[in-house]
Amino acid sequence: MKDNTYRLLTGEFNISKDVLDLIDRSEESVSALFDDLDDIMTYNQYKVLDAFQKNGIRDMHFSWNTGYGYDDPGREATERVYADIFHTEAALVRPIIVNGTHALTLTLMGILRPGDELIYCTGAPYDTLEEVIGIRGEGKGSLREYGVSYKQVELTADGRIDLDALGEAISEKTRMITLQRATGYGWRKAISIEEIEEWAGFVKSVNPDIVCMVDNCYGEFLHTKEPTDVGADVVAGSLIKNPGGGLALTGGYIAGRQDLIDKISYRMTSPGIGGECGLTFGQTRTMLQGLFIAPKTVNGAVKGAILCARAFELMGYDVCPKADDIRSDIIQAVKLGTPEGVIAFCKGIQAAAPVDSQVSPEPWDMPGYEDPVIMAAGAFVQGSSIELSADAPIRPPYIVYFQGGLTYEHSKFGVIKALQEMYDKGLLTIG
Repeated sequence: MKDNTYRLLTGEFNISKDVLDLIDRSEESVSALFDDLDDIMTYNQYKVLDAFQKNGIRDMHFSWNTGYGYDDPGREATERVYADIFHTEAALVRPIIVNGTHALTLTLMGILRPGDELIYCTGAPYDTLEEVIGIRGEGKGSLREYGVSYKQVELTADGRIDLDALGEAISEKTRMITLQRATGYGWRKAISIEEIEEWAGFVKSVNPDIVCMVDNCYGEFLHTKEPTDVGADVVAGSLIKNPGGGLALTGGYIAGRQDLIDKISYRMTSPGIGGECGLTFGQTRTMLQGLFIAPKTVNGAVKGAILCARAFELMGYDVCPKADDIRSDIIQAVKLGTPEGVIAFCKGIQAAAPVDSQVSPEPWDMPGYEDPVIMAAGAFVQGSSIELSADAPIRPPYIVYFQGGLTYEHSKFGVIKALQEMYDKGLLTIG
């Protein structure tokens, strides 16, 4: 660390020498990994640029219509760009998709019909989808209430998709098999592109009519390929995660086969209208500009996650993935072992924020979650997890999930502040 930065961090932010020395050691040991990430970022940057140029993006695409939103050129251009980036026939990219859970719900409910069977092949889905499927809660419009049955295939002991068990689970009723790429609140590595390709090929060999769907949240631009490049029929995600680049104010996307996107669009609006209506509310500029810088933003977030892993590895903590592991999402899990450790970590992340840094996060009963959850995120866009954030359910073994950072330097500062908060509270000793 250069002298000027060192003096600023110790003088203005009261960061201890021990913490900064740990960060220096951690950063030096992972620098070679950063070079490989830069190659992926460069490829994706040019891929995005190519999609913008092929679709003739112009200043007129940043204006917006009123009323029904018929023939909105900006909306149509944005969706063509997404379809090109994901190499799919069609896409929906809308600010009226309120979050990633909504994008996934539209996909599930747009495609599945009464009597169909849904299989999750990466174990339990993310907490907020449990009520959508009907695993938990009172129904109120769940898939189960509409007559869609559900099976769950657990991952193998080493965190891979159990293709043998999946093959046994597939039945004549199976209409869709879904894969959650990111870890969610699990203790596993994200599912790699190579595994997704193997999974999709296996499913199609059993029954080519089964829809292969990927929950792509947190996974965009981690690789030179996306799930739709290797056999997935449809993917869905959130614009306030990776592809929004920190600039999209809200929204979600779904990309895939034309026939599937048509069905999903009918669920999004209504049969017979589909994607032909729906205002963008002047958001095409920020959605497209965010998409353009997303490869660089994701690159910084992944580097921050690796730094976090190495720093806590050096302190003796169990982390997932390991610092040297190949990444397929931006999430870094750290097993802290105590609720006090989780809370201190999150308070450090909050104190590192450019917005609401004075706020002190506490666990609370957040809608859609089974356990109290603590969330630290002082973001320009509320709930944006491509910006620096950390969250955790308060349940054993007390794992915290760190992600984001619009720049690597800010993600790095989040690691510094999390360590410092735990250090100040006597929860770790740096030797």
